[in-house]
Amino acid sequence: MWFLPAIATLSFAAGGLAQSFPETIQTDGLVQNGTRWQTRLRVDNGTYGPEIEEVHYYQDQWPIGIAVASDGRIFTTYTRGTDEYTLGVVVNETAEEPYPSSALNLKPDQLNTTWHGIPFGVSSSSFISVQAVYITSETSTRPETLWALDTGRPTVHNAQGDPSMPYAQPGGPKLVAISLANDTIYQSFSFPANVHFPDSYFNDLRFDLRANVSGTSGQGIAYLVDSSNEGRPGFIMIDLGTGESWRRLTQDQSVLRGPQDVASYQGHPLYIRQKGQAIGWQPEGLDGIQLSTDGETMYYSPLSQKILYSIPSANLRERDTNPLAEINAHANVSSHGTRGGDANGFEGDTSGLIYQLMPTHNAIFVFDPKDGQTHGFVRDPRIVWPDGASIGADGYIYMNINQLPYQPDWNNGTDLRVYPGAILRCKLPNNGTKVTSLYT
Repeated sequence: MWFLPAIATLSFAAGGLAQSFPETIQTDGLVQNGTRWQTRLRVDNGTYGPEIEEVHYYQDQWPIGIAVASDGRIFTTYTRGTDEYTLGVVVNETAEEPYPSSALNLKPDQLNTTWHGIPFGVSSSSFISVQAVYITSETSTRPETLWALDTGRPTVHNAQGDPSMPYAQPGGPKLVAISLANDTIYQSFSFPANVHFPDSYFNDLRFDLRANVSGTSGQGIAYLVDSSNEGRPGFIMIDLGTGESWRRLTQDQSVLRGPQDVASYQGHPLYIRQKGQAIGWQPEGLDGIQLSTDGETMYYSPLSQKILYSIPSANLRERDTNPLAEINAHANVSSHGTRGGDANGFEGDTSGLIYQLMPTHNAIFVFDPKDGQTHGFVRDPRIVWPDGASIGADGYIYMNINQLPYQPDWNNGTDLRVYPGAILRCKLPNNGTKVTSLYT
C-alpha cells in the first residue's frame, strides 16, 4: 500500500515528464450565497421541475438514510465512526436526537473489536451502524413500522487517520422492526454466515407484507441489498414469518460495480482517494432498489453503473429447494438500458414511477414503465449528493443531502463538506403518493 503526500508528483524517466495529481476532488463552482452573473447567452441555470423546499438542516452529523412517517415524523440514519448515534429522529429545524433511545445506539468506543488481530464489528442487539430505514404502513397484523437495517460494520480510523471497515460479526448485521405507535422494538432478525458474509454490507430494503405472496410463509418478505465493496454484492431475502433468509444474484453482472467508473460531481471527476491506499474508482455495486406497485417486479441498479435493471420478484423469492433457482434468476434479469448517469437510492410512488437519485446531475430522474424511458423529474444546485429518499403520505418526496463526494474518507483525509447538510422535498407529479398496497 502507498499513499500520496500533500502534493504528489510522479516522474517518468522517458523525457523526464513530471505530472501533478490533485489530492482531493475539486470544489471550484461550489458556492454559498453567491450572486448570478449576467450574459446575453442561453444559460443552463441548473434547475428544472417542481419547486424545492428546504425542510431541515443538519448541523452536527452527516445523514445517509431517511424515512417519513404518516404523522410527519422524519427519521434519519448516520453510518458510524465517531458519530454519537446512528439512528435519529428530527426534533426541530436544526436538531435531531437518538431514536428510539440513546441507550439503543452504541457509543463510538463500543463499535469494534478484534479477533486474532483481525478487526470486527461487535455483536450487539443495540444499533451499531444503521445504513437505511424504511416505513411500512399499519396492517391488520403489524403497526406502522420503522424498519432499520444495521450493517454491523462501522468505519474506523487508525492513528494515522487511515479509514477501514471491520468485518461483520454474526449478530451485528440485523433487520429491526420498531413500532411507531409506541417507539419500541418488537422484532429483530439476524443472518447466518452463508447468507450475510463477513464482508457483506447492507445498503437498502423494501417489503411486501401481503399474505398471498408466493414463496413466503404469508407473513411478509423483506428484500435487502448487499452492496459489498469487497466483491460479493447481491440480494438477500428474509421471510418475516419464519426468519429464514437466502441470497440471489450474487455477483451477477447486473449487481457488480461498473469497471473503472469515473463519475463527475458538480462538474469535477471523482477518483476515490483514501489515505493509505492507491487512487481508485468507486467500488460500490448494487445500491438502489424499488418494487413495482403490484410487487411483481424489482427494479435495481449498482451505484457505479448507468444501466437500470429489473427482475421478476418471484425469482428473488424462489428457494434453494429448487436447484435451478439461481440459474433461473440470472436468466430472467432484464436491462432497461442506460439512463444518463450513475444513480444512488431509489423510491416509487402510486403512479408506478421509479425515482432514481442522480448525484451526478444534482437531480432525480424517473423511469416510467409505461413508456420504458427515463425522464428528468427535478434538478437543483442544492441537490449535492442525494443519499436517500422517502415518499410521504403528504405526496412529497423527501431527500437527504450530504455532500458525500467531499467527505474526508474519499479525499485523503481532507473534509471538504460545509455544514449544513439538509433535507429537501418537492411535490410528486400526477398526485402520486406513498405506496401502501403492498402492506395490506
